[in-house]
Amino acid sequence: MRSLLLGSACAATLAAASPALAQTAPQATQATDVGEVIVTATRRAERLQDVPLSVTAYSQEALTAKGIVGYEGLAVETPGVVLNRPTANFNNFTARGIATNGYGANLQSTVAVYIDELPISTIGNTTVLDPNLYDVERVEFLRGPQGTLFGSGSLSGALRILTKKPDSSAFDASVLVDYGMVGSDSLRQRYNAMVNVPLVQDKLAIRAVGFLRKEEGYVDNVGLANRKNSNDLDYAGGRVSLLWEPTDRTSVKLLVSREVSKPRDSSTVSPALGHDRRVSDRPDLFQGWLTSYNATIEHQFDGAQFTSSTTWSEFDQKFYVDLAGTFLPQGAVPGPTSIAFGLDADAYQDTFVQEARLASDPGGRWDWVVGGFFLDRRWDVDYNYRSRPDYLAFRGFTGLSDEYYQRQFNHTNSQELAGFGNVTYRFSENFWVTGGLRYGGFEAQSHVEGGYNSNYLAAALTPGFSGPLTIVPIAPVTGVKAKETGPSYKISLSYKPTPNLTTYATVSTGFRTPIVNGFAGRPSVVDPTDIIIPPGADSDDLTNYEIGLKGRWLNGRLTTNLAAYWIDWKNIQVQANRVSDSVQFATNIGQAYSRGLEFEIIALPMEGLTVGANGAFNEAEVSKLSPTEAAISGAGEGVRLASPRFQGAAYVNYGFDLTPEARANFSAVVQRVGKYPGLFPYIPGRPGVLQPTYDYTEAYTNVNATFAVAFDTWTVAAYVENLFDSRKITYVHPEAFLASRYAEQRPRTFGVRVGYDF
Repeated sequence: MRSLLLGSACAATLAAASPALAQTAPQATQATDVGEVIVTATRRAERLQDVPLSVTAYSQEALTAKGIVGYEGLAVETPGVVLNRPTANFNNFTARGIATNGYGANLQSTVAVYIDELPISTIGNTTVLDPNLYDVERVEFLRGPQGTLFGSGSLSGALRILTKKPDSSAFDASVLVDYGMVGSDSLRQRYNAMVNVPLVQDKLAIRAVGFLRKEEGYVDNVGLANRKNSNDLDYAGGRVSLLWEPTDRTSVKLLVSREVSKPRDSSTVSPALGHDRRVSDRPDLFQGWLTSYNATIEHQFDGAQFTSSTTWSEFDQKFYVDLAGTFLPQGAVPGPTSIAFGLDADAYQDTFVQEARLASDPGGRWDWVVGGFFLDRRWDVDYNYRSRPDYLAFRGFTGLSDEYYQRQFNHTNSQELAGFGNVTYRFSENFWVTGGLRYGGFEAQSHVEGGYNSNYLAAALTPGFSGPLTIVPIAPVTGVKAKETGPSYKISLSYKPTPNLTTYATVSTGFRTPIVNGFAGRPSVVDPTDIIIPPGADSDDLTNYEIGLKGRWLNGRLTTNLAAYWIDWKNIQVQANRVSDSVQFATNIGQAYSRGLEFEIIALPMEGLTVGANGAFNEAEVSKLSPTEAAISGAGEGVRLASPRFQGAAYVNYGFDLTPEARANFSAVVQRVGKYPGLFPYIPGRPGVLQPTYDYTEAYTNVNATFAVAFDTWTVAAYVENLFDSRKITYVHPEAFLASRYAEQRPRTFGVRVGYDF
């Protein structure tokens, strides 16, 4: 625990670099080199320097030192990555510029997120849980398409969260408490605890982790009688794992985890109302409940290791949002006579995942991994579109049994089956070639179970209309089954001109699964001449061309990682919006490119001092588009994708002996993210006409600092986040229906973390 808190964002990078540096604080600050990084990004343990792709790895020591409890802090020191997170449980990563907007409604994410072997990333207009990152073994962020080993959704990268196994050799326990003050009056409380108990020495052990977060909000909702600090967050959960090692060659791990995240309102704001102020007729809710069960079996054969992972997960979600901004002038505040229009969607997702793989032991000319993957998922969504009782009475609308003017009950069944392999042949110690192939099939089918619709919106837009509304039943319908099969491949050449320098060239591909539109074929009840919702979107295609360099210099006191890439993205899946009623749907459009340079530098100029920098330069834009595609999507040739041209961070860390019994550490990190557009510029269906909602984020700078002191078993750290209280806009929602469409940097936060290692 001394090393967990002693470093901050800067020392954390060092701790991530080497298991040896993560043991104690003095080792971390007195190291003479930055050590080796071991990752499993290729489904086998390898030195990071030998992996022919861009990977940033974080140990638990790194995460705790930075105060990272979820996704929010990961993008700070991951070059080429931006987190679009306007509010809790509303997460969408962008890597290497591959994004058409920061929301991705109806679309599979472009960055796959895994907790151990379970893919938890989903589509953009659902609640996306922000998992707790306490007591994890490692977090790896892989940039570039990872389709061969991680399947669909890893179009531009993959984030892997690897939890710690129980230790059957020794008892261990730890506690970490964090108190912070957000802004002037919002208390943030975070509690984490872990206990590891050997039940049978070197044979059987149990490990339990629990966490609780209670965070007062800092955004006032003027639409709720000016409710102060409406975006409170309650977050709780834990996991229990049991490890049985009957022989030196075999292990069985059973894991149960549960996480519940319940923000009480959104954090999106309306800048016209001032900082930290938003408006909605009710709290916007993006809440999630994730329960997972996993069994992992490992066996070491002579020459190869077998791994089988079986996971069942249940993910319940609430997606409640006020849509009244659809009918308001941009920047206007809804009033009691404004058209009441909201969506209360309840979703239930059950997922079964089975993966089995066999990986050769390292050391020969041939290294290989071969395996199979199966996913079966059912996703139920109950769409409940609502008015409000006071508005119905004001307009004299009757005929509804309650405030809901439309209900539709859908479910989608999807399956994915794939075989994959990865092989490396070493011509010599200094030159090798790696190839990977995944061939699989995907199918999905949506079912409308029933419901009803009405002419509420048309009536609300008709001045003087009152009286009974017309109710129309929605008949059950089975949609067209979407199917797709095909390969995803990767090939790379690696060359080491010197023992401390590795270069590589890689070509890799990625894909997303086809999308079925739940409202396919439905006309608009507001404007029947508007777009008819199409059946769905085919898989898009992406090819990444990359060259890289990974070097260790000056006897290990300096490391550098560089990567340059050119990405061709074709048949792009995009979210389109029907103008008249804001119904969202997925479709495909032409072609785009993304080209860029990523860098990571870590140096130890003197004993106890570490400095570093990382970042990415990127240029991404639409390169080819037909007139029809431009009209339906709002895009245009030469239009920028939703990513900054520059994103990076610089940090410094200094450790010294405060007393013979206490080790002190000071660190600071400065993050800079450039501005970028939040959406395509033109109104769908009206080419060349600028959307009134079109806007850019603001370039912003964030500064964090920490001072920590480590004793024998105690560590105390004081920290500040957003030191200069920068309040720039970091997110722009692409759709008109939100009256509060922006997100700002979180207010300056002061806090203290206290850790104890038993």
